Amino acid sequence: MADMDGRDRLKRLADFFFECGMLRKTPRTGYQFLGTGAENVAEHSFRTAVIGHVLARMAGADVARTTYLCLFHDLHEARTGDYNYVNRIYNSSTRTLALEHALKGTGLEEDVLGYWQELEETATLEARLAQDADQLDFILNLKEQADLGNPYAAKWLEIAVQRVRTEWGRELAETIAVTDHTDWWFLGPDPAWWERKNGSNAKK
Repeated sequence: MADMDGRDRLKRLADFFFECGMLRKTPRTGYQFLGTGAENVAEHSFRTAVIGHVLARMAGADVARTTYLCLFHDLHEARTGDYNYVNRIYNSSTRTLALEHALKGTGLEEDVLGYWQELEETATLEARLAQDADQLDFILNLKEQADLGNPYAAKWLEIAVQRVRTEWGRELAETIAVTDHTDWWFLGPDPAWWERKNGSNAKK
């Protein structure tokens, strides 16, 4: 990468925001093997942060820190791309270096690199909750694909549930695994909604 020393902090922050936008264009590659489903890293990071927020509240952990850990957990993939488990047999990436380059001159180095180190060490409750949030987002996607008829998603789901680290994460994972992904909208409305007819006399 070109040396960015000559750019002031505001320029580097603008650079950084554009780089974050690359996550919208960076596909999560495991779905190539699953055969169905698709998402980008930005979509994944958003729901992971929401899940982390909830897990931290359940566990009595630092909610803000857990949410930040989730929000930034895949930021390096704007530069490295997403390596699935097969890719990693043959390829490696210098993820920390990618983050250092992305953050250089922004004033965010201490915060974001601190989150990254904490995630890598997984010594804190917040880091373990963030790791679980990452898995739970994947588990939600697998359950949806299993409900839609992909038999491989069901197999992956069994394995993914076993990777969850905390009691709060396991409780949610086990509940997700037995919840139909359409219940929130299909069972939510008053049953009369489904009985209504089209037209001005719909209530008759």
